[in-house]
Amino acid sequence: MSDETENKEMGTVTTIYHEFESWQVNRGEKTIHAKRMPGFFRTIKNYTQLGLWLPFFLGPYLRWNDKQAILFDIQNRQFHFFSVTVLPQDIWMLSLLLLMAAMTLFATTSVASRVWCGYFCFQTAWTDWFTWIEDKIEGNPAARRKLDDAPLSLDKIKKKGFKHAIWLLLSLLTGISFSVWFVDAPTYWSNLIHLDLPKVGWITLAMFFLGTYFLAGYMREQACFWLCPYARIQGVMGDSQTILPAYDEKRGEPRGKLRRAGETGAPQGDCIDCFQCVQVCPTGVDIRHGSQLGCITCGLCIDACDAIMDKIGKPRGLIRYASLDELAGKPTHKIYQHPRTLVYLTIILLAFSGIVYGLTHLGSMTLRVIPDRQPLFVTMSDGSIQNRYDFKVVNKTDKDLRVKVSAEGGVEGQVLLGGEGFPLTHHGRGTTFTIFVKAPGASVKQEVTPIEFKVEAVEDPSVFATYDSKFNGPKPR
Repeated sequence: MSDETENKEMGTVTTIYHEFESWQVNRGEKTIHAKRMPGFFRTIKNYTQLGLWLPFFLGPYLRWNDKQAILFDIQNRQFHFFSVTVLPQDIWMLSLLLLMAAMTLFATTSVASRVWCGYFCFQTAWTDWFTWIEDKIEGNPAARRKLDDAPLSLDKIKKKGFKHAIWLLLSLLTGISFSVWFVDAPTYWSNLIHLDLPKVGWITLAMFFLGTYFLAGYMREQACFWLCPYARIQGVMGDSQTILPAYDEKRGEPRGKLRRAGETGAPQGDCIDCFQCVQVCPTGVDIRHGSQLGCITCGLCIDACDAIMDKIGKPRGLIRYASLDELAGKPTHKIYQHPRTLVYLTIILLAFSGIVYGLTHLGSMTLRVIPDRQPLFVTMSDGSIQNRYDFKVVNKTDKDLRVKVSAEGGVEGQVLLGGEGFPLTHHGRGTTFTIFVKAPGASVKQEVTPIEFKVEAVEDPSVFATYDSKFNGPKPR
């Protein structure tokens, strides 16, 4: 419900809305055909989408040492990034990466609201491309609405059919582009052409093919309203200091139609009620009603308003990126003075440092040595002391390697037994074997003696790993 009061002297109609009625959300009753206008933020949006999603399409085709440069090899539990191979044992780095991504998203939202949604989001980008295709084939928004309402005809079938054919082609390319991040790209294309994909490959391709087609082609902004959890929790990430597209009500109100030169009347603001800001909005909200759930912070309404201000000779900035405190005339703080943002940035730096440390200390081989606990040592019939160790070697190279075992420190006269020959370690997997260290009883002078084990590839001595352990013996008498 809403109450309308008419001010006859001013010749305007003022609508007073109740609390929740000012939040106008398109619930899907109609298709939003947003107008496309050039401008600064439209240009930024185009470049950021290309900068983020062109690598999505082209990245899997980069080659490095005759292999795919970036490959999430789930089947063999490996992640290849050029010359670096990350195995499940290094999953902690993935955890840090996810933490860094989440904190970056939170920090960005805290400072500038939903700029991720407006400029980078998968759903936003694909919807923008789908509507661009629609605009090129069916015409401007007015022509598209007219075509939607028109009865079925040959012209309508041709335009709609051509549009959907391109949509389906782009959706198929999206599904293929996602899949080839997880398998070798040339091999995938060969299997696809020969209809020889595994069951999981067909399921993945179908999910992304249909998902892209329906989400970007049909649901559009409804996915942001009803499916995306981030749209729901954005309110707790921002505050009155957060920068977002905002309408300067003090300058714009009261609204009124543009007057001719020399025409007089009651005072009015700069807003001429042209509705261009609403027409360009991809989610169909009216920014003049304040911050709303549907606003994805894309700034296209700013471009539209600035273009109108230029035409009528008014200064730009009636709609602009600003905080609510700024519009209210309250003191504002710089980004680095915001405590919550500083916390986010601190976590991001710590996570990034951890990832850099992990990558620089990754090594081509890792070694873990577990000494036998029951018993700690065995006294042999000749009086010598023997310890048993379980070795686990992870070969992170792309080749199977044989390794030799050596030890430094320990007890004088010790010998290594077991691991007959040179144990074979399989690439990308862990290999276990047992080593015994035997030392003369007279040489064992203390209960615990430090010892360092080393495994070294026979074929390539530069691939090695070490591990500090202990040699256990009886208490000295």
